[in-house]
Amino acid sequence: MALGRHLIILSSFGVLAAGLYAVPSQAKPVKVKKKIDFNRDIRPIVDKCLACHGHDPKTVLAGLRLDTRDGATMKLADGKAAIVAGHPEKSEMIKRVNSTDKYDIMPPPSSNKILSAEDKKLLAIWIQEGAEYKQHWAFIAPTRPVPPTTKLKNWVRNPIDSFILEKLEENHLKPTAPANKRTLIRRVSLDLNGIPPTPKEVSDFLADKSPRAYEKVVDRLLASKRYGERMAMDWLDYARYADSNGYQADWERFQWRWRDWVIDAFNTGMPYDQFTIKQIAGDLLPNATLDDKIATGFNRNHRINTEGGVIAEEWRTENVIDRVETTSDTWLGLTAGCARCHDHKYDPLSQKEFYSLYAYFNNVPETGSGDERPVNHPPVIKAPSPAQLAMMAGYDSKVATLKTKLSTLSTNNAPSAADWKVDPKDLPVLEGRIAEFKLGKQASVVSGSASVPKTVGEVGEGPGRFGGSVITSDKGYVDLGQVGDFDSKQPFSYSLWVNSDDGNGSPLSKMDKPEMYQGWDLFMVGGRPMFHLISSWPNNAMKITSRAV
Repeated sequence: MALGRHLIILSSFGVLAAGLYAVPSQAKPVKVKKKIDFNRDIRPIVDKCLACHGHDPKTVLAGLRLDTRDGATMKLADGKAAIVAGHPEKSEMIKRVNSTDKYDIMPPPSSNKILSAEDKKLLAIWIQEGAEYKQHWAFIAPTRPVPPTTKLKNWVRNPIDSFILEKLEENHLKPTAPANKRTLIRRVSLDLNGIPPTPKEVSDFLADKSPRAYEKVVDRLLASKRYGERMAMDWLDYARYADSNGYQADWERFQWRWRDWVIDAFNTGMPYDQFTIKQIAGDLLPNATLDDKIATGFNRNHRINTEGGVIAEEWRTENVIDRVETTSDTWLGLTAGCARCHDHKYDPLSQKEFYSLYAYFNNVPETGSGDERPVNHPPVIKAPSPAQLAMMAGYDSKVATLKTKLSTLSTNNAPSAADWKVDPKDLPVLEGRIAEFKLGKQASVVSGSASVPKTVGEVGEGPGRFGGSVITSDKGYVDLGQVGDFDSKQPFSYSLWVNSDDGNGSPLSKMDKPEMYQGWDLFMVGGRPMFHLISSWPNNAMKITSRAV
């Protein structure tokens, strides 16, 4: 659709907007001057018959199928055929659609399907011309048609104008006068960039008297980054893109890297076949790049159900079905949803074909429901922007330099274990200290304005590095209050002495929203200290694990 608008815009000054040509309310019925096209003229009429005479063998009545030429022209049990090519007068279809008998007329009154007088005429002419069938237009490769011959030849400025003028002449209409330059630049700016022109852009266009003035405006608009944004708007709708997951609690969704990929694809003029391949199967391409994988975000735009009682496998199946239906709607222009339950009555899709396509999409290792976190749901990939990639490359270079330097150090020069020991009196006093605690049976605040720690549950007492200590387990802990409630952009540090019996545990933790994994902590696994620093997991978070000793 976007391409169609683009081509019409470039055609001439006189064909620039929908609604430019008004059809008089008293217009006469269109007279057929060329061979009837099945998809354009007949398929919309035959569709009214397919609920009973269509693709689904379970619903076919009287053994008659009208969705194929063989089915429509075969003789039935009574020796008659619905269509006798070249002979509308011998065709049972023509007799039945024109019948006045309520038991014979087709479609039957109970179906609430009505054929107009014009529909009946077109059917008769089509049969007279040979009753040519065509595949659904979605399965026909497009070809470049020959521009039609028109009467008003001087009006045509490029081949596209010929098709527009042909339709006008068929309806006894004439083109309106060319739009003035103010109107023209407003229309083309809105259509290509989605925003009106600035006063300066209008005045510059009015002042430009060159023959290429309009072309220069179009070139400028196509070169603008807003062109990709404008073109992407329709595609994002087709892909059901949103900034939230669209179901129940409707948490946030961070899919903007895919959105930006689509915008860039339009702005860089990516060929449509590559545009298609990358979005459907970019991750399966040989040596797939990060951009190729991001492109497949098209298939992750489905809704996420975070309802507590949802059956995960049921919703996972719904997600796969959503991919099948969206792919069919977007690329084929076919509604595939009916074939989920039975062979399609109106479109040439069987239930088997639906689930064959289902099998293609049924390989994403995702769960069928969310876990009530306001973030994207697994599987996810890291998708840094170009600027972030450059920053990461810089860090990688620094790490490589430090590793090289470290490898050159002699182990003989390494400090001894005794050098690492710190006497309490030698500990530096850090500026900006918020609180210092002395733990034990009578815990106290050494410095700072924090509240006195509280013990919760079963907490014991033992010797410590500088005196007493507390002994905790899964049955009790020490509550330090809100002293560690830091903002996500606020720098902070902490230190403590830990003596773990088995090398495991969580000595320090501050999680305001543990169900969302938001906060920070220090924990130990196998004697190795680790820590989390989380704003939202896993999109904005870090996890550091020390090396084994």
